[in-house]
Amino acid sequence: MAQIIDGKQVAAEVKRDVTERVQRLRERGIVPGLALVLVGDDPSSASYVRSKRRLATDLGLNAMVHELPVAIQELDLVQFIGRLNEDDSVDAVLVQLPLPSHLHADRVLAAISPEKDVDGLHPANLGRASQGKPPVWPCTAAGIVRLLDFANVPIAGQTAVVVGRSRLVGWPTAQLLLSRGATVVQCHRQTVNLSSYTRQADVLVVAAGVPHLIGREHVRPATVVIDVGMNRVDGRLLGDVDFEQVAPLVSAITPVPGGVGPMTVAMLVANAVSLCEQRRGKRG
Repeated sequence: MAQIIDGKQVAAEVKRDVTERVQRLRERGIVPGLALVLVGDDPSSASYVRSKRRLATDLGLNAMVHELPVAIQELDLVQFIGRLNEDDSVDAVLVQLPLPSHLHADRVLAAISPEKDVDGLHPANLGRASQGKPPVWPCTAAGIVRLLDFANVPIAGQTAVVVGRSRLVGWPTAQLLLSRGATVVQCHRQTVNLSSYTRQADVLVVAAGVPHLIGREHVRPATVVIDVGMNRVDGRLLGDVDFEQVAPLVSAITPVPGGVGPMTVAMLVANAVSLCEQRRGKRG
């Protein structure tokens, strides 16, 4: 059976590190500020925002939730974000996605100051990511690499296959692995003969949003598998990897739930602190 990479354990390590960094900032009279923008009343989005605020507050940040009406016009939302950009007490801004259908996410995300872009999704920061030098890496990508480091999985010189190409996860994960010296192959759900690529992987990251896309035929014994999938099927939470099929065959794997999920929120708060340090001077 594979080594199970416990995301809860690694997230706890991240939280301890964040607490220490926040304490050092507070000793200098600085309290990192995180602004969470929630548009509308979608229950899932509201739940995610509450969990982000709760964790940030628990770790010593000043986390503020700004609830805006579902019918807000795009210009008004952009102007509101502009005021957060100008607010010196705010170090990091997150706009919870998805947005209501009448709002264009690309234009809204582009309104966030790149220096306060905690999700790393501003076009300028995506460009910096392509050069391996963003202010912060998108949260899930950063969490994936933190899991690999925790499990002592080598990255430099290894073949990493990323299944998924989303701006939020797949693309930045490929860029981050590339910046760490991996040889990266990027696939997606339309890739023909997917297993011919995934079986080359030393590290296989699956973020396609397709439940049980990856089975025993897609892996080899030396592979380390990171499953980003969170798919609700008949009341069950399933990953993109068929855990029961794959876990007995590979060297290490993340479970769903309890793998990548806990890392994403932890890395969000870590990103907020990093942006604060960058804006107000490095750690004391």
